[in-house]
Amino acid sequence: MLILTALLSYLLGSIPFGLLITRAFGLGDLRQIGSGNIGATNVLRTGNKLAALLTLICDVGKGAFAVIVARLTIGESAAQIAGFAAFLGHCYPLYLGFKGGKGVATFLGTVLALAWPIGIAVCATWLAVAAIFRISSLAALIVALLAPLYALALGAAPLALGLAAMALLIFLRHRANIARLRAGSEPRIGSKT
Repeated sequence: MLILTALLSYLLGSIPFGLLITRAFGLGDLRQIGSGNIGATNVLRTGNKLAALLTLICDVGKGAFAVIVARLTIGESAAQIAGFAAFLGHCYPLYLGFKGGKGVATFLGTVLALAWPIGIAVCATWLAVAAIFRISSLAALIVALLAPLYALALGAAPLALGLAAMALLIFLRHRANIARLRAGSEPRIGSKT
């Protein structure tokens, strides 16, 4: 059952909502726009805020949905596996030749569903950093780094290891962003590049 849960969650996570939504809105192939990423930040570069919001909701939702369904049908261990598998699916989607997004929205949805107090702390941190610096990748990297620490501080030590693994992948997926951050050339939220 755990293997089936992981497989189904991975397939759910693999759904490229950003790509599907931009096509439905007639905005073209998202992989040819801005950074080429399939996430909400790049959808926002099309100038269509509704499409970006819908992408964010769907990408958050697939992580949360996978966790909730697994928890209700099998239990807590399955919930953590489902969340991680959905996150992997977003980063390495089967449907796009394993070239996916950076996983941040799906990570947020997964954390919210696994342990809502940690999820609220993570989301609040992302919003604060994004509001202050207007750089989505910086906010993502900071919350990825802090999420396992929040889990430890809030008494969810078993969850911290899984969050640390996802944080590591988020850092790996953001290698180019980290280089641009160091160079001072990382685009700000809402910019077209």
